[in-house]
Amino acid sequence: MRYVVVGSGPAGLNAIEAIRELDKDGEILLITTEKYVGYSRPLITYLLGRKVTEEKMYYRTEDYLKEMGVLLKPATRVEKVIPKEKIIVTSQGERIAYDKLLLAVGGKPFVPKIEGLEGKKGVFTFTTWEDEEEVERYIKESNVKEAVVLGGGLIGLKTTEALMELGVKVTIVELADRILSVTFDKKASEIITNALKREGCDVITNDTVVAVRGENTVSSVVLRSGKEIPTKLLIVAIGVRPNVDFLKDSGIEINRGIVVNEKMETSEKDIYAAGDCAEFYDLIDGQRKTIAIWPVAVAQGRVAGYNMAGGNVRYPGGIPMNSVELAGIPTISVGHTNVEGDEYEILTYEEGNTYKKMVIKDNKLIGAVLVNDIDRAGIYTGLILQKLDVSSFKDKLLNENFGLVYLPKEFRKKMLEGEVKIWLE
Repeated sequence: MRYVVVGSGPAGLNAIEAIRELDKDGEILLITTEKYVGYSRPLITYLLGRKVTEEKMYYRTEDYLKEMGVLLKPATRVEKVIPKEKIIVTSQGERIAYDKLLLAVGGKPFVPKIEGLEGKKGVFTFTTWEDEEEVERYIKESNVKEAVVLGGGLIGLKTTEALMELGVKVTIVELADRILSVTFDKKASEIITNALKREGCDVITNDTVVAVRGENTVSSVVLRSGKEIPTKLLIVAIGVRPNVDFLKDSGIEINRGIVVNEKMETSEKDIYAAGDCAEFYDLIDGQRKTIAIWPVAVAQGRVAGYNMAGGNVRYPGGIPMNSVELAGIPTISVGHTNVEGDEYEILTYEEGNTYKKMVIKDNKLIGAVLVNDIDRAGIYTGLILQKLDVSSFKDKLLNENFGLVYLPKEFRKKMLEGEVKIWLE
């Protein structure tokens, strides 16, 4: 049996480990576009900000994979999949056969068309270790003191913090009316915005970059409002889209991402998909979507790996969640937090830089935002995943001492015995 895994992120690597649990002898080939294999992408901003060393970047090493009998093919791009022939084709023209194929190809940064941007030095995206190396090198060589980050989402804010750690003055430009607009409401966003401003960061909202000035290297950016900001460095962090363009002629069903069933199977036999490129059901609303977070990629990868090796495992679905510290303030958002309509009940608590928000629908908790007080995030996440009726203790959800004691006995028992899988692993 020959297993081919395309992508060395958490989905691909966890699939490999699952395969090896059931099949000790099958051939496994891991193909990745990156030259570094087995590192943690969420840590690249910490590497730039010198909060972690290169040695700490790896959660699986090449030696570990080789000990499992995995053949590695780094710095290789798959450009075509031919299901009828059970062949993939690389950018070098190499044709590689497979018996079982996993597409764990992740996402790719979205870069909008902006006047003067293409080909300019000093313009970067920031999602890979190689991006980090290029940005770090450019900052040193060009003596960068000021930067513009286009996009006030999670990637943009984490990159902003890393740049500020290096002494770079940062201006965030966000099209929406607030930063972290996908998961945070105005109050939560305001707390983080004010904290960033106190650390010397400028935050511009309801605006965007429409032009990049400079001969060969960026010298300034022009905003839609007409404001021009001098800068030697522009980080484009608008968002990431599923990396599926190379599959358009493959016959594999694609919507926003690669459509999969609960066994992570695609529409084509013996081809599976997992991670940021895969589209499956949201546990809360039952809608198909891509959920680009580490725990979901891990869970989907393991399910795919087991099934590729002959197992029979099903993935129940995932929910959005993010946990990050910004400007020294820990935050967590989980589930559906930005909702509108009379069918939703919103509970909030705020005091200084502490903010909690609970979103309830049909007597079930479907979302939570926690800023500066995140101790009970695991319990809230468990309530969302289990779709538990919270009506009997709804008025206690925001209490400072809210805990297991308020929950039904049977649910407490499940949590204490580890039956409630908080992180979907």
